[in-house]
Amino acid sequence: MKRAVSISIGSSKRDKAVTLELLGEQVHIERIGTDGDMEKAAQLYRELDGKVDAFGVGGADLGLWVDQRWYPLYPIRKMVRYVQKTPMVDGGGLKNTLERQIAPFLDEQFKDRLHPRRVFIVNSVDRWGMAKSFLDAGYDCVFGDLMFGLGLPFAIRSERGLKVLAALLMPIVGRLPFEWLYPLGEKQEQRLPKWEKYYHWATVIAGDCHYVKRHLPLRLDGKIVVTNTTTPADVELFRQAGIKTLVTSTPVLEGRSFGTNMMEAALVAAAGKGRVLTTAELNALLDQLHFQPQRQEL
Repeated sequence: MKRAVSISIGSSKRDKAVTLELLGEQVHIERIGTDGDMEKAAQLYRELDGKVDAFGVGGADLGLWVDQRWYPLYPIRKMVRYVQKTPMVDGGGLKNTLERQIAPFLDEQFKDRLHPRRVFIVNSVDRWGMAKSFLDAGYDCVFGDLMFGLGLPFAIRSERGLKVLAALLMPIVGRLPFEWLYPLGEKQEQRLPKWEKYYHWATVIAGDCHYVKRHLPLRLDGKIVVTNTTTPADVELFRQAGIKTLVTSTPVLEGRSFGTNMMEAALVAAAGKGRVLTTAELNALLDQLHFQPQRQEL
């Protein structure tokens, strides 16, 4: 049996293990949260390096792709410093393959409900494939990167604006303590309604589940949320807020959808190549496995 482990600096309350069959292989996938403790995560990477078939870097990114440019996140390098043998992915491969299917999937599934064609993407630089999917499909977009990442009340509305933002800020932001940019540990469970006019303006709210939840208004009746890494508690929160439909970019397994890092690690483990898969290889596997976004009516 193959084994893929996502070591996450997120809350341990979201831990889950599942065994599934991929490419004719039994793959045991497991998410281990460290409640924001990056050094604990580093020690887990060291302990398991060479003993599992693939690592997922959970709750963080090694860096961000924006168009064709790579922006490293330097604090995360320290966390994974002990990894020498096991292939390691942060989900960026699936974000730029599987999540590019999001807008066409919505158009196919909800054509009559997508009026007006407006999307509020809470974190676009981190999910370039998703953002590009909506841009290419002609959606009216608001990108919340400055709001959710830096707490600044400025909406970005164009692809050019995103690229300029990344080029100007990522060389600096990529060196800031990661906890300044993203909720860790117990902070992931806090909900502080904010930026509500953009949530209400949009037909679709999309992006990282923790960001979507963190400032979620009390009511969002009839909206479509596109995200992943959802637990049953997340689904119930969305249901109570009146959200009508939840679309996850990764499959729902035993009541929850895992992060892109976990699912990409599972594919790396199943492929058995002992290395990270290329974009072409990932696309071929996604086609072979018929992976696509998944819809849940709430």
